[in-house]
Formats: sequence, C-alpha cells, structure tokens
Amino acid sequence: MSRSLLFLFCLAASSSASALSLSEIAPRVRDHHPQLKAARLAVEQARGRQLGAGRLANPTLGVQFQNESRVSPRSTEFSVDQAFPLTRRLTLEKQHSAQLVAAAELEVKDVERRLIAEARSLAVKLLALEKQRALRQQQTQLADKLSRFAKDRAAAGELSPLDAAQAQVDAQRLQLEARRLEIESVSLQGSLKPMLGIRPTEALKLTGDLPALVMPGRVPWQQRADYQLAQAKTEAAQTEAALAHARRYQDVSAGFFAAREQQDVSSRNTERTGFVGFRFSIPLPLWNRNQGEIAEKKASIERARLETEALATEITSEAETARQEMEANAALVSETRDKLLPLVKQQTDKLEKAYETGQTDLLTVLRAREQRLQLETAVLDASRDFHLARIRYDAAVGAVR
Repeated sequence: MSRSLLFLFCLAASSSASALSLSEIAPRVRDHHPQLKAARLAVEQARGRQLGAGRLANPTLGVQFQNESRVSPRSTEFSVDQAFPLTRRLTLEKQHSAQLVAAAELEVKDVERRLIAEARSLAVKLLALEKQRALRQQQTQLADKLSRFAKDRAAAGELSPLDAAQAQVDAQRLQLEARRLEIESVSLQGSLKPMLGIRPTEALKLTGDLPALVMPGRVPWQQRADYQLAQAKTEAAQTEAALAHARRYQDVSAGFFAAREQQDVSSRNTERTGFVGFRFSIPLPLWNRNQGEIAEKKASIERARLETEALATEITSEAETARQEMEANAALVSETRDKLLPLVKQQTDKLEKAYETGQTDLLTVLRAREQRLQLETAVLDASRDFHLARIRYDAAVGAVR
C-alpha cells in the first residue's frame, strides 16, 4: 500500500511540474532552454579573454656563454629584457575586452528575447487550439443530436432517409476536424517541450486562458537588446580603430645585462673582469605603419553605424506593424462576437426548431450551422492573432514578459 501511495504521489508531482500557465513560459525558458545555457558560456569566454587583456609581455631572460679562444677570453653573460608600449595600447586592450564582455551579455539577452517570444507564440497557439477543440466538441454534440433526431424521424417515415444520412455525415466531419486539431496540438507540443526543458514522453498541460484583448502602451524600443548590442559593436569598432592607430608603433625594449670574462694569462695566473650594462632598442616605423588595419577598422566603424541605423528602422516598422495588427484583430473580434455572432446564433436556433416541426429542410439548417461555426472560428482565430501580434510587439520593443 505504501509503494502505491508513493507512486501516486510521484505521479502527481510530475504531472503538476508540467502544468504551466502562459505567464510561466518566460521564466521556464530562461532556466531550461538548452540554447540559452550554451549562449551564456559565450559571456564566460569573453570574461576569460578579459583576464589576459591589457598586460605587458613577459620579460625575456637571456644567457650567453663563450669559451676562451686565441682572440677572446671566456665569457658568460646574463640579461633581462622587457618590452614596453609607447602608446596607450594596453589601456585600449582592457577597454576593448570590457566592451566585448558587455556585447556578449547583450547577445545572450537578445537570444533570450527571441526564444521567449517563440515559446510564448507556441503556447498561445496551443491555448487557442484547445478552444477550437472545445468548439468542435460542442458542435459535434449538436450534430449528433440532430443526427439522432433525423434518424428517428426517418425510421418513423416522417423524414427522408437522405436527411438522416446527411446529418450523420456532418457529425463525422466534425469528429475528423477534432482529430485534425488534436494532431496539430501534438505537433505544437513537440516544438514547445524542448524549449521548456520537458522530456518528450512527459505530458504538458497549459492552464488558464488567453488574456483580455487590451492594447499595450507604447514602450521605447531603444531598450531592445540587439539594438543596444549594435551600439556596443559600434563603440567596440571605435576602440579597435584606436588600437590600430596605437599599433603603428611597436613596443620598445629595455633591459639590463651582466657579463663576466675570464682569461688565463699564464699557467698560474688568471685574469678576471666583469661589467654591468643597460640597453634600449626602438623599432623604426619606416616600412610598415599599420595603414591596412587602420583603413579596415575605419570602414568597420562606418559599417557598424549604418547597421545600427538600419536596425532602428526595422524595429520601428516591426513594432508599428504589430500594433496595427492588434488593432485590426481586436476590432474584428469585437464586431463579430458582439454584433454578428448573436444574430447568427438566434437565426440558427430558429431554423433548428423549424426543422423539428417540418417547416424547413435539413440543408438550410446545416448551412446555418456551418456559418455559425465559421464565425465562432473566426473569433477564436482573431483573438489568437491579436495575442501573437502582442508577442511580436513585446519582442520588437524588448519588453519581454
């Protein structure tokens, strides 16, 4: 008994873990999406490169030994040399590495923005699909009721057997529609589960309902991560250009050396001498002043600036288009649901009652039901499209919820 209770408890815990509302999609993606986990390592890579940026080159230790010959004494020399930049290259390297870290963090935020928008879109489609399935189920029950009524009347000789057969065909058609929607739901869940860190064999249930159709306030899009990333890349390109100018002059080298000489004057007399010195070398920029890299980085600055301007135009257009789609879908839902659909429902109910009393034919009833189903489906589709446009707007302005 205790094992059975433990199994039921584990089963309930696993099923509750895979039940999510629309507001829980974004945190789940942030914590479990495999692409985000991989993208965050790019930040660690940039921070690792930052540790080695802006440092002096290691000093050079030299040892030289020369044996005694007829023309020179035996000598041993030790030296230590260190290279120093004449320009502020090391400071620029530190600045550039910090900019790359900031750019990597913004790139992760941009990936997060896109993945959350994709996951929320799939969730909205799933919730809308559940409403479509519920609508088909309701329509199927009404069709079954009409089919049984026509079958009984046909058996009593009061209706044509063709009417009974047609009513049965209409009920089966709605059942096939419900199965098609179920297959589409399985496909959407298969795309959404990996993004939420849910195993393919684990059940996923979305709870709650779609929010009300409320137009969002206008949000400044300059906070969007990829736009800030484009600005960071422009600043990094300017730093790279400054680094290219700094590399026109190679590092100078300075060092100390000490030497000891020993020469045998006779078999019993050895003469020893030693000295300490300082040396300094300056490379002459005669043949190469890094003109090629300077021209390349100058073009990179202009390219980054133009890409930033193009992205700003794209974001503005994307956000405004999404708002227009929201307004159009909200107006369509309001007009269809509040004005047209009540009239169609009233007319359908009257036709069904008229058919039961033999005052109209079955084809008229089925046509009225088809029109009602199309309008109800249109309302659900427009509501779904409103929320999809809302997700696109939030992603366009960087307001990820």
